[in-house]
Amino acid sequence: MCLAIPAEIIEIEEEMAVVSVGGALRKASLMLLPEPPKEGDYVIVHAGFALHTVDPAEAEESLRLLRELASAAEDENLP
Repeated sequence: MCLAIPAEIIEIEEEMAVVSVGGALRKASLMLLPEPPKEGDYVIVHAGFALHTVDPAEAEESLRLLRELASAAEDENLP
């Protein structure tokens, strides 16, 4: 199963961005976005590509739910 995850744009260099996902830094291509984002924007990232921008409150709520799900899986000893 694959997930598209909200990530905050930390730095932009041409059509690539450094994004933060739960404190981990990753690179993501911005070439699929219809409008250029700016640093501080949140984007949905899947397979190394930013797919669209997302409201910061929505991104934070999605990340909170993902952390909650991960915690519940750990508690149940699920893979």
